[in-house]
Amino acid sequence: MMPILCVLMLSLLSARVVQNFEIECGQFFANRKSPTTFAEPQYRQICQTLSNVPYYATFYDTGKKIPLYSAYKFKGLMDCTRQDKWYIEPQLDDNNASPDMKFEKDVKKQGLGIHQALNDDYKNSGFDRGHLAPVYQAESQSCADATFTLTNAAPQNLSFNRGQWRKLEENIAIFLNSECKLYTVYIVTGVVPGASQIKNRVNVPSHFWTAYCCLDNNKKCQFSKGFIGENKNITPKEKTVNDLKTELAKLYNVASFELFDQNRYKLYFNYLIFNS
Repeated sequence: MMPILCVLMLSLLSARVVQNFEIECGQFFANRKSPTTFAEPQYRQICQTLSNVPYYATFYDTGKKIPLYSAYKFKGLMDCTRQDKWYIEPQLDDNNASPDMKFEKDVKKQGLGIHQALNDDYKNSGFDRGHLAPVYQAESQSCADATFTLTNAAPQNLSFNRGQWRKLEENIAIFLNSECKLYTVYIVTGVVPGASQIKNRVNVPSHFWTAYCCLDNNKKCQFSKGFIGENKNITPKEKTVNDLKTELAKLYNVASFELFDQNRYKLYFNYLIFNS
Protein backbone atom coordinates (compact mmCIF):
# COMPACT_ATOMS: atom_id res chain seq x y z
CA MET A 1 0.00 0.00 0.00
CA MET A 2 2.86 2.40 0.71
CA PRO A 3 3.89 2.94 -2.97
CA ILE A 4 0.26 3.66 -3.91
CA LEU A 5 -0.10 6.05 -0.96
CA CYS A 6 3.07 7.91 -1.92
CA VAL A 7 1.85 8.32 -5.51
CA LEU A 8 -1.46 9.70 -4.27
CA MET A 9 0.27 12.18 -1.96
CA LEU A 10 2.72 13.30 -4.61
CA SER A 11 -0.12 13.90 -7.03
CA LEU A 12 -1.44 16.52 -4.60
CA LEU A 13 1.87 18.34 -4.22
CA SER A 14 1.53 22.09 -4.64
CA ALA A 15 3.22 25.40 -3.95
CA ARG A 16 2.16 29.00 -3.94
CA VAL A 17 4.23 31.92 -5.14
CA VAL A 18 3.21 34.68 -2.72
CA GLN A 19 3.91 38.36 -2.19
CA ASN A 20 4.87 37.96 1.48
CA PHE A 21 5.67 34.57 2.93
CA GLU A 22 5.92 36.00 6.45
CA ILE A 23 2.16 36.50 6.19
CA GLU A 24 1.26 33.44 4.13
CA CYS A 25 3.52 30.83 5.80
CA GLY A 26 5.30 32.68 8.60
CA GLN A 27 5.00 29.69 10.91
CA PHE A 28 8.31 28.44 9.49
CA PHE A 29 10.24 31.46 10.74
CA ALA A 30 11.31 32.13 14.34
CA ASN A 31 8.92 34.74 15.71
CA ARG A 32 7.39 34.79 12.20
CA LYS A 33 10.33 36.84 10.92
CA SER A 34 12.02 35.52 7.78
CA PRO A 35 15.73 35.56 7.03
CA THR A 36 16.90 38.48 4.93
CA THR A 37 15.19 38.85 1.55
CA PHE A 38 16.32 40.89 -1.45
CA ALA A 39 14.14 43.29 -3.41
CA GLU A 40 15.42 42.59 -6.93
CA PRO A 41 12.69 41.34 -9.30
CA GLN A 42 14.19 37.89 -9.93
CA TYR A 43 13.38 36.69 -6.41
CA ARG A 44 10.21 34.78 -5.53
CA GLN A 45 8.74 33.83 -2.17
CA ILE A 46 7.19 30.35 -2.16
CA CYS A 47 5.02 28.52 0.38
CA GLN A 48 5.71 24.83 -0.28
CA THR A 49 2.59 22.73 0.43
CA LEU A 50 1.17 19.25 0.06
CA SER A 51 -2.59 18.61 0.01
CA ASN A 52 -3.07 22.27 0.94
CA VAL A 53 -0.89 21.85 4.04
CA PRO A 54 2.23 24.09 4.06
CA TYR A 55 5.46 22.34 5.09
CA TYR A 56 8.23 24.90 4.48
CA ALA A 57 9.03 28.22 2.81
CA THR A 58 11.54 28.93 0.03
CA PHE A 59 13.20 32.11 -1.22
CA TYR A 60 13.96 31.45 -4.90
CA ASP A 61 16.21 33.19 -7.44
CA THR A 62 14.63 32.86 -10.92
CA GLY A 63 17.71 34.37 -12.56
CA LYS A 64 20.19 31.86 -11.19
CA LYS A 65 17.50 29.15 -11.11
CA ILE A 66 18.29 28.03 -7.58
CA PRO A 67 16.73 28.62 -4.16
CA LEU A 68 18.60 31.02 -1.90
CA TYR A 69 17.22 29.31 1.19
CA SER A 70 14.42 27.15 2.57
CA ALA A 71 13.05 27.55 6.10
CA TYR A 72 11.26 24.83 8.03
CA LYS A 73 10.51 23.34 11.45
CA PHE A 74 12.06 20.22 12.96
CA LYS A 75 9.68 18.02 14.95
CA GLY A 76 11.77 14.93 15.62
CA LEU A 77 13.26 11.93 13.86
CA MET A 78 10.59 10.48 11.59
CA ASP A 79 12.48 7.88 9.51
CA CYS A 80 10.91 9.10 6.27
CA THR A 81 11.57 7.34 2.97
CA ARG A 82 13.01 9.06 -0.08
CA GLN A 83 11.18 9.51 -3.37
CA ASP A 84 12.88 9.38 -6.76
CA LYS A 85 10.79 11.86 -8.75
CA TRP A 86 11.24 15.62 -8.85
CA TYR A 87 8.66 18.29 -9.53
CA ILE A 88 8.84 21.80 -10.95
CA GLU A 89 6.80 24.93 -10.20
CA PRO A 90 4.73 26.01 -13.26
CA GLN A 91 3.93 29.40 -11.71
CA LEU A 92 7.56 30.48 -12.01
CA ASP A 93 7.35 30.36 -15.82
CA ASP A 94 3.68 31.24 -16.23
CA ASN A 95 1.90 33.63 -13.86
CA ASN A 96 -1.44 32.18 -14.93
CA ALA A 97 -0.47 28.58 -14.18
CA SER A 98 -1.97 26.52 -11.39
CA PRO A 99 -0.10 26.59 -8.06
CA ASP A 100 0.10 22.80 -8.17
CA MET A 101 3.58 21.41 -8.70
CA LYS A 102 3.79 19.11 -11.68
CA PHE A 103 6.06 16.77 -13.56
CA GLU A 104 7.64 18.42 -16.58
CA LYS A 105 5.78 16.06 -18.91
CA ASP A 106 2.49 17.48 -17.61
CA VAL A 107 3.37 21.13 -18.29
CA LYS A 108 3.16 22.93 -21.62
CA LYS A 109 6.63 23.19 -23.14
CA GLN A 110 6.43 26.79 -24.34
CA GLY A 111 8.43 28.95 -21.94
CA LEU A 112 9.20 26.02 -19.64
CA GLY A 113 12.44 26.50 -17.73
CA ILE A 114 12.90 30.23 -18.38
CA HIS A 115 12.84 30.96 -14.67
CA GLN A 116 13.69 27.63 -13.06
CA ALA A 117 15.90 24.57 -13.32
CA LEU A 118 14.65 21.44 -15.06
CA ASN A 119 15.58 17.80 -14.56
CA ASP A 120 17.61 17.75 -17.79
CA ASP A 121 19.88 20.44 -16.36
CA TYR A 122 21.18 17.93 -13.84
CA LYS A 123 21.62 14.97 -16.20
CA ASN A 124 25.31 14.13 -16.69
CA SER A 125 26.22 17.41 -14.96
CA GLY A 126 28.40 15.88 -12.27
CA PHE A 127 26.20 17.43 -9.57
CA ASP A 128 23.43 16.13 -7.36
CA ARG A 129 20.12 17.90 -6.85
CA GLY A 130 21.03 18.93 -3.33
CA HIS A 131 18.07 19.38 -0.99
CA LEU A 132 17.88 22.53 1.11
CA ALA A 133 14.97 21.35 3.26
CA PRO A 134 16.14 17.72 3.55
CA VAL A 135 14.31 14.43 3.88
CA TYR A 136 16.15 13.46 7.08
CA GLN A 137 14.85 16.51 8.95
CA ALA A 138 11.29 16.37 7.54
CA GLU A 139 8.42 16.45 10.04
CA SER A 140 6.42 13.71 8.30
CA GLN A 141 6.37 11.48 5.23
CA SER A 142 4.19 14.03 3.46
CA CYS A 143 6.71 16.73 4.28
CA ALA A 144 9.53 14.53 2.98
CA ASP A 145 7.63 14.06 -0.27
CA ALA A 146 7.15 17.83 -0.52
CA THR A 147 10.91 18.40 -0.48
CA PHE A 148 11.29 16.76 -3.91
CA THR A 149 10.83 19.89 -5.96
CA LEU A 150 13.62 21.55 -7.93
CA THR A 151 12.68 24.83 -6.25
CA ASN A 152 14.16 23.24 -3.09
CA ALA A 153 17.38 22.00 -4.72
CA ALA A 154 20.68 23.37 -6.00
CA PRO A 155 23.65 21.76 -7.76
CA GLN A 156 25.75 20.09 -5.06
CA ASN A 157 29.06 18.28 -5.33
CA LEU A 158 28.28 14.55 -5.42
CA SER A 159 30.73 13.56 -2.70
CA PHE A 160 29.82 16.52 -0.49
CA ASN A 161 26.08 15.82 -0.74
CA ARG A 162 26.38 12.10 -0.09
CA GLY A 163 29.12 12.40 2.51
CA GLN A 164 29.91 15.27 4.86
CA TRP A 165 26.75 17.32 4.20
CA ARG A 166 24.47 14.33 4.67
CA LYS A 167 26.30 13.43 7.87
CA LEU A 168 25.84 17.00 9.11
CA GLU A 169 22.08 16.86 8.41
CA GLU A 170 21.86 13.66 10.42
CA ASN A 171 23.98 14.96 13.33
CA ILE A 172 21.90 18.11 13.60
CA ALA A 173 18.68 16.08 13.62
CA ILE A 174 20.01 13.70 16.28
CA PHE A 175 21.12 16.59 18.51
CA LEU A 176 17.85 18.49 18.14
CA ASN A 177 15.82 15.35 18.78
CA SER A 178 17.72 14.87 22.03
CA GLU A 179 18.20 18.40 23.37
CA CYS A 180 15.35 20.51 21.99
CA LYS A 181 12.26 18.43 22.66
CA LEU A 182 10.83 21.17 24.87
CA TYR A 183 11.33 23.90 22.28
CA THR A 184 10.03 24.84 18.86
CA VAL A 185 12.90 24.20 16.46
CA TYR A 186 13.43 26.39 13.40
CA ILE A 187 15.97 25.60 10.69
CA VAL A 188 17.01 27.58 7.66
CA THR A 189 19.28 26.07 5.01
CA GLY A 190 20.66 27.93 2.03
CA VAL A 191 23.33 28.45 -0.57
CA VAL A 192 25.64 31.19 -1.78
CA PRO A 193 25.57 31.58 -5.58
CA GLY A 194 28.88 30.77 -7.27
CA ALA A 195 30.72 31.76 -10.44
CA SER A 196 29.91 28.73 -12.62
CA GLN A 197 26.85 27.11 -14.17
CA ILE A 198 25.65 23.72 -15.32
CA LYS A 199 24.38 23.56 -18.90
CA ASN A 200 24.95 27.33 -19.10
CA ARG A 201 21.70 27.74 -17.19
CA VAL A 202 21.77 26.84 -13.51
CA ASN A 203 24.11 28.49 -11.02
CA VAL A 204 26.45 26.22 -9.06
CA PRO A 205 26.63 27.48 -5.45
CA SER A 206 30.01 28.22 -3.94
CA HIS A 207 28.77 27.33 -0.43
CA PHE A 208 26.00 25.49 1.38
CA TRP A 209 24.98 26.63 4.87
CA THR A 210 22.46 25.80 7.59
CA ALA A 211 21.45 27.13 11.01
CA TYR A 212 18.97 26.23 13.73
CA CYS A 213 17.22 27.97 16.61
CA CYS A 214 15.45 26.21 19.51
CA LEU A 215 12.82 28.74 20.58
CA ASP A 216 11.31 28.60 24.07
CA ASN A 217 7.86 29.76 25.21
CA ASN A 218 9.23 33.24 25.87
CA LYS A 219 10.23 33.51 22.21
CA LYS A 220 13.90 33.29 23.07
CA CYS A 221 16.39 31.07 21.30
CA GLN A 222 17.90 28.78 23.91
CA PHE A 223 20.14 26.75 21.60
CA SER A 224 21.47 27.78 18.22
CA LYS A 225 24.29 26.93 15.84
CA GLY A 226 25.35 27.52 12.28
CA PHE A 227 27.39 25.59 9.73
CA ILE A 228 28.85 26.46 6.35
CA GLY A 229 30.92 24.56 3.83
CA GLU A 230 32.31 25.12 0.36
CA ASN A 231 30.58 23.10 -2.31
CA LYS A 232 33.23 20.40 -2.43
CA ASN A 233 34.08 17.29 -0.47
CA ILE A 234 35.11 18.91 2.81
CA THR A 235 33.74 19.05 6.35
CA PRO A 236 31.47 22.07 6.94
CA LYS A 237 32.67 24.56 9.56
CA GLU A 238 30.71 24.97 12.79
CA LYS A 239 29.97 28.56 13.78
CA THR A 240 27.83 30.61 16.11
CA VAL A 241 24.78 32.05 14.39
CA ASN A 242 26.25 35.54 14.74
CA ASP A 243 29.50 34.46 13.07
CA LEU A 244 27.56 32.74 10.29
CA LYS A 245 25.53 35.90 9.73
CA THR A 246 28.73 37.91 9.41
CA GLU A 247 30.23 35.48 6.92
CA LEU A 248 27.04 35.35 4.85
CA ALA A 249 26.85 39.13 4.70
CA LYS A 250 30.35 39.16 3.21
CA LEU A 251 29.60 36.35 0.76
CA TYR A 252 26.32 37.96 -0.37
CA ASN A 253 28.02 41.36 -0.43
CA VAL A 254 25.35 43.03 1.71
CA ALA A 255 25.54 45.18 4.83
CA SER A 256 23.91 42.50 6.99
CA PHE A 257 22.18 39.15 6.66
CA GLU A 258 19.72 38.00 9.32
CA LEU A 259 18.81 34.39 9.98
CA PHE A 260 16.46 34.46 12.96
CA ASP A 261 14.54 37.27 14.60
CA GLN A 262 17.06 39.48 16.42
CA ASN A 263 14.63 41.66 18.35
CA ARG A 264 13.33 39.24 20.93
CA TYR A 265 15.78 36.45 21.56
CA LYS A 266 19.18 35.96 23.14
CA LEU A 267 21.57 33.24 22.12
CA TYR A 268 23.08 30.57 24.29
CA PHE A 269 26.10 28.81 22.85
CA ASN A 270 26.45 26.21 25.56
CA TYR A 271 27.55 22.98 24.07
CA LEU A 272 27.47 21.05 20.86
CA ILE A 273 30.21 18.81 19.59
CA PHE A 274 29.48 16.75 16.50
CA ASN A 275 31.45 13.60 15.81
CA SER A 276 33.76 14.01 12.86
